[in-house]
Amino acid sequence: MRLIKDGTAASPGIVEGPLRVVHWEVPRVPHETIEAGAVEAELARLDEAVARATEEIAAIKTQTEERLGSVQAQIFDPQLLMLQDEELLEGTRAYVRDNHISAARAFELKVLEFRSEWRRTGHPMVLDRLNDLLDMETRVLRALLDLDGPDGEPDEADQGYILVARDLTPSMTVQLDPQRILGIAVDAGSRTSHSAILARALHIPAIVGLRDFSEIVESGHPAILDGRAGRIIVGPTEHERTVYRERDIRVHEWERELLQLADLPAVTPDRQPILLRANIDLPGDAEDALEHGAQGIGLFRTEFLVVGRSQYPEEEEQYRAYRHATEVFPDDAVYIRTFDLGGDKYPRFLEMPPEENPFLGWRGIRVCLDVPDLFRGQLRAILRATAHGDVRIMLPMVNEIEEVTRTRAMLEEEEDRLRAEGLPYNAGYKVGIMVETPAAVLTATNLARHADFFSIGTNDLTQYTLAVDRGNARLGARFKPFHPAVLELMRRTVGAGREAGIEVSVCGDLAANPLGLFLLLGLGVTAFSVSSGVLPEVKKVARAVPIAGARSCVEEALEARTAEAAAAVLMEGINQHLDLALFSGRWSLAPDEEAS
Repeated sequence: MRLIKDGTAASPGIVEGPLRVVHWEVPRVPHETIEAGAVEAELARLDEAVARATEEIAAIKTQTEERLGSVQAQIFDPQLLMLQDEELLEGTRAYVRDNHISAARAFELKVLEFRSEWRRTGHPMVLDRLNDLLDMETRVLRALLDLDGPDGEPDEADQGYILVARDLTPSMTVQLDPQRILGIAVDAGSRTSHSAILARALHIPAIVGLRDFSEIVESGHPAILDGRAGRIIVGPTEHERTVYRERDIRVHEWERELLQLADLPAVTPDRQPILLRANIDLPGDAEDALEHGAQGIGLFRTEFLVVGRSQYPEEEEQYRAYRHATEVFPDDAVYIRTFDLGGDKYPRFLEMPPEENPFLGWRGIRVCLDVPDLFRGQLRAILRATAHGDVRIMLPMVNEIEEVTRTRAMLEEEEDRLRAEGLPYNAGYKVGIMVETPAAVLTATNLARHADFFSIGTNDLTQYTLAVDRGNARLGARFKPFHPAVLELMRRTVGAGREAGIEVSVCGDLAANPLGLFLLLGLGVTAFSVSSGVLPEVKKVARAVPIAGARSCVEEALEARTAEAAAAVLMEGINQHLDLALFSGRWSLAPDEEAS
C-alpha cells in the first residue's frame, strides 16, 4: 500500500517504522431496564462509578505532574470538573428515575446530549473538549459495566511502532511509553488538543487531524511520519527514505542551532530591534514561552476559562491565572485578550439563539458588552493582575469607537470599586484593540485616538476581507493572506498606528510563517507574537533579514495584482537570506521533497 496523507503538525520529529492501528472506543452499553424498586440501588451504583472515575483521573493527574510537570497535569482539570457537573449528574439521575433504565444507559444518553450540543459549534477549542468528555465517559461506563482497560491496547511486546488511532484521550496519551512508540497519527484533534500537548511533553512525534487515516491503513505497513511538517507516508520509496533521513539530520542540526538563539537578542542585521512575544492558552504556558526566549506575552487567550463550562468563572480563579503569567514576565508586557466568544465558541452558560451566520453575529467585544456581569468579573481580575506587572488589555473584534469607550467606562467603575475595597492595581495599564475587520482598518485613524495599541489578527482580517471561512477545507486554497486587498489593509493599519504614535504588533499566524514575517518586517512591523514552539525560528528569520531589504521587496509586492505574484516577489527576496526548507510546515518543503 502506498499513501501520502497530510494533517496538522502536532509534535516535531521524523520517525520511520511499522503502523500499529488500535481502536479505543467508548464501550457498548446494552439497553437495560430496571424495576421501580431498584432505582435507588442503581443511583448508588452511579455515585460509586463517578467516585471511582474521579479517583482514577485524580491519580493520573498526580502521576502526570510528577512525570511531566504541573502545567501538563492541569489538562485533567476539565474532566474532574465534568464529574462534578450538576446538569450532567442530575440529568442522568432523572433518566434513571423517570425511565427506569440502567445507570450506564442513562449516563450514555446524557453525555450524548452534551456531545451533540458541543459538536454544533465546530470550533477546535470546543471539539478538543469532546476528547475530555470521551475520556471521562469511558471511565464511568467501564466502572458501571465492570470492564477492564481500553479495547485494543497494544501488547507489551509491541516495540518501535507508529501508533494510529481515531483519536487519543488525554489519559491514554499520558500513559504511552516513548520507549515503545515512535510516533502518533490520529484522525481527529488539533494542535491545541490535550493529546497533542501531552505528545509534545513526552517528545513523541505526532500528527493530528488526519481524518479517515485509521480506517484506510492496516497494522504492519511501513511508514515515515514527519511531525514537523504534518505529513505521513505509507509505503515510502527508497528515495523518500533517503530524503527524510537526510532531512532528519539537517533538522537536528538546525534545532541545536535554534536552542542557542534563545539567549541572543532579536535584532536584524541592520540593527533594528524586534520584539518577540508568545501566544498562550493556559497560564502555565508562560514558563514554556520564557524558555523559548519570549519577551513577554503578546496574546493570552482567555477562553479556556469559560469554554465547555456551565457557570461563570470566579474572579479569583481568573486573577490567579492572569497573575501567574504576569509574574513569569515581571519586566515584560503581558497582553490579555478579553473573552473572544461567539462565532463558534460559546460556553454552556450563555443562552444562544441559533444564528444563520454566527461569524457575522454575536461575537467578540459585542458579547462582552452585552453580558456585563461576565465582562466586569474579567475586567476586575485583569485590573488586579496589573499590580504584578505590565498588563495590557486587548479587546477582540472591535469595529466601533463606542466599544472602546464603553469598556474604558466599565474599567473606571471597577477601579473605583477596587480602591474602595483596598485592592491594589496599577492605574497606568493600557487598553488596545485587535484589528481584525476591514471596518477597523478603514477607521483606524479614529480608533487610534482611543486605543493605546493595535494588534493585527491576520487570520480573521484575511477571512473577513476575502469572505473566506478559514475553517472551511473546501475554501482552503482561497484563503490567501498575500492577497493584494489584505496587504493593503495591513499597510494602512501600520500607517495609522505610526501616525498616532502607538505600537502595532501582529499576533496572527502570518507572523509564524517566514514569508509572512518577511512581509511584515517590510511593512514596518517590529513586534510579533507567535506560539512558543516557533519563537526560535522567528528569531532566526529576524536575525537574518535586513529591514532595508525587506522594505524594498515589500514595496514591489504591494504592486502585485495577485496573491501568487506577491508571494513570488517575497519568496525571491527572502531566498537571498534563508534556506526555507528547514522551517516548520508543509508550505516550506523543498520542491524535491514535495514531489517525492
